[in-house]
Amino acid sequence: MATLKFIVGVIGNIISFSLMLSPTKTFYRIVKHRSTENFEALPYVCALLGLSLWSYYAVSKTGEFLLATSNGIAAIISLVYVVLFLIYAPPEIRTKTAILVGILNVGFPAAVILVTRLMMHGDISIDVLGFVCAALSVLMYGAPLVAMKRVVTTKSVEYMPFLLSLFLFLNGGIWTTYAIIGMDYFLGVPNGMGFILGTAQMVLYAMYWKSKPSQNISDELDDECQHMHLISESSVD
Repeated sequence: MATLKFIVGVIGNIISFSLMLSPTKTFYRIVKHRSTENFEALPYVCALLGLSLWSYYAVSKTGEFLLATSNGIAAIISLVYVVLFLIYAPPEIRTKTAILVGILNVGFPAAVILVTRLMMHGDISIDVLGFVCAALSVLMYGAPLVAMKRVVTTKSVEYMPFLLSLFLFLNGGIWTTYAIIGMDYFLGVPNGMGFILGTAQMVLYAMYWKSKPSQNISDELDDECQHMHLISESSVD
């Protein structure tokens, strides 16, 4: 069983790494234009928060090296994205983003770590930390729901990138399997949700991949689509 868990964990690391690299095209555009345009930093700030806490959870729990490497590497990649956003955002947005980073990426994780380290011990500390991580991951899965609503509304998958949906499906499936093998419910619940949502997105692709949105609907949603590409990329655990 330990060997199977190790193999699944290695596969999970590869898939998670691929998922986190999927926004590189967006950030290449930001660097090239030297502007964040209408993109939002919040999805990546939230992703960095979740990944940082999952990394700490994995380090705190015995025998979770692969979970730690997966989330640790993903956290570093997310940090690079956030830094790039801070560099190229307009002054006013940069200030607001910096405050957000200070609260969500410094203050909140520090508070969680201090509470679980100083006020709790043993399994209780790990359980509380796992609950916090799972809750954050569940909240982040609201983004794919918005993307799926767009697909149904426009009857087109134009605004739901295929690779993101595919990696969400694969990532959720492999880490759910890993959680089942390791009997880790905190890891299993949010990734199980990701697997279900990823499956639903693949079904929507099968239904609408040949369809094109009407011009009126496309025009109405054009500005909003800029945000969706970033939001839907933040659902990795």
